[in-house]
Amino acid sequence: MRFRIISYLRFLIKSTNAHGVHSPFVFNFVTQCLYSKRRYSNNRVINILLNSIDYFKARSVYLENHEMAKKEIESRFPGIDFDAALCDILLINRLDQSGFCQLLHEGILHNDSMILVDSIHKNTAKLDEWKTLVALPEITVSVDMYFCGAIFIRKEQVKQHFTIRI
Repeated sequence: MRFRIISYLRFLIKSTNAHGVHSPFVFNFVTQCLYSKRRYSNNRVINILLNSIDYFKARSVYLENHEMAKKEIESRFPGIDFDAALCDILLINRLDQSGFCQLLHEGILHNDSMILVDSIHKNTAKLDEWKTLVALPEITVSVDMYFCGAIFIRKEQVKQHFTIRI
């Protein structure tokens, strides 16, 4: 519990809102998706997922042990494919460096894929995994939202990390 309190305070000190973002891609993502008035779910991570599906017009989603999220997606976006070989958005509970490299190697990700990693500030191990992930050269954009983190592999983008209050 102490770790989470300290982690949240550090997050608040480092975080910014949309006005601290100088990337057009991330600024639009933050203002039009993360700060959207649409509330699909009371669960923040699922709400971010559903808003992201709507914002990016995602057609394929991979969910790792998120049955509640799957039901929400099926009711709001009936055309979503959960079994596609190539995924637009992935929601994963835990992702380490080898898991990310495996996703790349298997061709599951494309240039505009987004990976949402749930509970990145849950404990020291998950926060360390997150920091290792965002340091990888393949990951060009990362957004720490405290409750979850989003990573992108956009090849046309300069590597940047954002800490955003939502």
